[in-house]
This record gives sequence, structure tokens and C-alpha cells, in this order.
Amino acid sequence: MAEAEAISRRALEGYEKAWGPEHTSTLNTVNNLGVLYKDQGKMAEAEAMYRRALEGYEKAWGPEHTSTLNTVNNLGVLYKDQGMMAEAEAMYRRALEGKEKAWRPEHTSTLETVNNLGILYKKQGKMAEAEVMYRR
Repeated sequence: MAEAEAISRRALEGYEKAWGPEHTSTLNTVNNLGVLYKDQGKMAEAEAMYRRALEGYEKAWGPEHTSTLNTVNNLGVLYKDQGMMAEAEAMYRRALEGKEKAWRPEHTSTLETVNNLGILYKKQGKMAEAEVMYRR
């Protein structure tokens, strides 16, 4: 993982120099670095990368673009993994609402967020809400 992190940081530096810090290709690398940090258990670093990517995507593409919504979903996963259930639910709900508009309710990306909400509700002991999500 250390090698992957070094390569990703180098790629990020290259994108920032070539395209600038707010270019969408740079932001894709920022989001991917967030995923890597989360996988390494570096939650603060992951959140910083996700937040940076989210702010940039919202500026570049708007709050309902699918790349923006994927990063919102990533933040939800990060918050759930840290036990921040209210924050996770807010992110998942935002992602779900946007994905239903952008991709429709039956799209696999939408259903991924539906499943994430179901898992979150189950973890909170909200079985009725979890069942609603799982039955979708």
C-alpha cells in the first residue's frame, strides 16, 4: 500500500502541475487517493481528500453530477466506518436522492447506495427501515 500511495501522490502532483488543482482529472485522483487512505485506515486523510474532491466536483459539475454523488457516497461509507451514523445517513440520503434523478431508481449505482443505507439502518437497529431498503 505504501507504494500505491507514493504513486498516487506523484500522479496527483503531476495533475496539479499540468491541469491545476481544480481540474476534474485532478479531482478524480484526489477522490481515488481518498479511497486508498480509507483502505489504509487513514480516516482523517481520507476525509480531507473526499472533501476536497467534493468541493471541486460541486464547483465544476454541480451537486447532482454522478461524480459528485459518488464522492458523497464515499463520505457516507467513511462516516459509517467511523461510527458517525447521522453523518453517514445524511451523505447516503443525499447520494440516493441525486442518483435516483441522474440514473433512475433501478440503476446499479443507485442500488449500491440503497444497500449502503440498508446496512447502516441494520447497524443502528432500525430493522423496519433496513427492510425497506433491502426490498428495493
